Amino acid sequence: MSRVDFAFGAPDRLRMACEVVRKHYEAGRQVVVYLSDARQLARFDRLLWGFESTAFVPHVGVEDPLAATTPVLLTSAAPVPAGEQSWLLNLDAQCPPGFEQFPRILEIVSEREADRTQARERWRVYQAQGCQVHAHKLGA
Repeated sequence: MSRVDFAFGAPDRLRMACEVVRKHYEAGRQVVVYLSDARQLARFDRLLWGFESTAFVPHVGVEDPLAATTPVLLTSAAPVPAGEQSWLLNLDAQCPPGFEQFPRILEIVSEREADRTQARERWRVYQAQGCQVHAHKLGA
């Protein structure tokens, strides 16, 4: 059974996602980032390279030859765990296909009403699938 953690109240969802990915990379965790829109994923990729001048988060697309040795993988296709303990960061409006393969799923929700509405729907889907769902308020 997967555990899903929703972090509510991000002023900037993608920027917060960069910080979350860096935190997990520094903790030695493998993270797969899913976003079905390839253009938005490319935007996140660029942001991850330069969101902070002193931060370095090694990451590549799942199809890259270095994917097997890189701790952070980006994909717009159905995500697949990179290892037994891979975490999934969902940046999509929908639940990722095959999310139940991951022991931990992270969801970041901005302060925008449309984002909160989509997050509520994902919450219901995860609950219906038997996931342990938890909410966290950012900045609290």
